Amino acid sequence: MLPPDLRSAEAEAITAVQAALSGGAKGLWTVELRFEGLRILPLALRLQAALSPAQPSLRLLCPDAGATALAQRDAPDFAARIASLRDQMRLQQADGGSEGVLLLVAPSPADYEEVEQVCALHRGAVVLLNGSLEDAAVGIGSVARQRRKGFLSGWQSAYALIPSGDGALRRACPDPWELYRCDPDGYRFVAHFDQKPDAEQQALALAGEGGLGLGGNLKVMDAFIEGLRN
Repeated sequence: MLPPDLRSAEAEAITAVQAALSGGAKGLWTVELRFEGLRILPLALRLQAALSPAQPSLRLLCPDAGATALAQRDAPDFAARIASLRDQMRLQQADGGSEGVLLLVAPSPADYEEVEQVCALHRGAVVLLNGSLEDAAVGIGSVARQRRKGFLSGWQSAYALIPSGDGALRRACPDPWELYRCDPDGYRFVAHFDQKPDAEQQALALAGEGGLGLGGNLKVMDAFIEGLRN
């Protein structure tokens, strides 16, 4: 079922990321909670604190120096393991790469080159929290587009909770993707998918006869979104 509030979603995300990292091998993983008004830095710091006991070398990477300083101020106990993407690049260049787990906080398309370079020189796992690296205007040449497409296709979803106008998508590793329909009295399960469904697949599933089992009368998403702002 869909989580009823942000803390429940965080708990699901932590469990899903731990499952994704359990193999210990290099991997590129995403965590998505796509809600307007979500305060991403406090969420990232809570994830770092929750994951650190099992991943003591985990480093949190912010897109720029300003966000890095703010994170270090808000989490002094973890300040030594909070850095910017450029800080990580300098460290990798000095040491010939890096190991452990990296948690990247909401990089934008403008950060794409730095994210790609950091990942290329990292020998451990990378977790991307609410990243937005795709930009159709970047990489005009075919070679650049193919390289970009290849890098972005290498990411796997560890956790996702993505609302839409008609419903919501959820994925918690190692389970499949789940699609929920927004009914007047709550959200109900519609279908599951082995891969993330595109907009057409979602529309077809939502347009079909809903309620394919596993129905659930949950809190409306408005209440969930309100909780994200607190």
